[in-house]
Amino acid sequence: MFLWGIFIGAFLIGFSGAIVPGPMLGVTINGSLKKGWTAGPLIVLGHGILELILVTVMTFGLKDLFTNTIVAGIIGLFGGAFLAWMGYGMIKSGINKSVSLGSQRVENGVGMRNLVLTGVLVSATNPYFTLWWASTGVESIRQSYTFGLTGVLLFFIGHILSDFVWYSAISIAFSGGKKLISNTVYRWIIILLGLFIMMFSIYFIGSGWKMLLGK
Repeated sequence: MFLWGIFIGAFLIGFSGAIVPGPMLGVTINGSLKKGWTAGPLIVLGHGILELILVTVMTFGLKDLFTNTIVAGIIGLFGGAFLAWMGYGMIKSGINKSVSLGSQRVENGVGMRNLVLTGVLVSATNPYFTLWWASTGVESIRQSYTFGLTGVLLFFIGHILSDFVWYSAISIAFSGGKKLISNTVYRWIIILLGLFIMMFSIYFIGSGWKMLLGK
C-alpha cells in the first residue's frame, strides 16, 4: 500500500464509520440545532483529541508487536472480520431503509455547554468506538507503520478529515433548518460505502493470512 493509498483508505474507511447513525451523529444534530454550524467541528475536535492519544499510544506502545508475524496476522484477520461485519451491516440497513438522518436527534440527553468535551465523552463511552480501534484501528496503524511515522501521520489525517467533512456538513445542514441530503441519497451512500468496506475487509484478511503463513 503506497502512502497515498494509506491516506485515501483511511479517509474512506473513516467516512464509512462517520456516516453510520450513532451517538456522534445524534449529539452533532442536537448541538447544531442549539448552537449552530460550529457544533460539528467542535465535537469532532474532542473526538480527534481522543483518537490522537490512541494512535500515539498504539504506535509507540505496540510497535514491537507489529513485527511479530503471528500477532500481526491475527490482528489483520480480526480487523478484516470486523470490517466485513461493519460493511454487511451498512448494506443491510441501507437496503432495508432502517436508517435515516432525521431519526438521530437527541433530546436533552447530552450536555452541550462544552462541545469539545462532549466529543471526547461520547466517543470514550461508545463500545463501537472501542471495538473499532481494538480491531480495524490497530491493523490500520500496523500497515501504516510500515512506512514509518509518515505513514501513521497520513493515516490519522485521512481518518480525522473524514469526520470533519461529514459532521461539518451535518452541522451546516441542520443549523439551517433543513437537511443537506435526502434519506434516499443518504441510504445509497451507506450502501456504496458498505460495499467498499467489504472489499477492504478482503484486503485486511488476505494480508493477515499471508502474515500467518509467513509469505
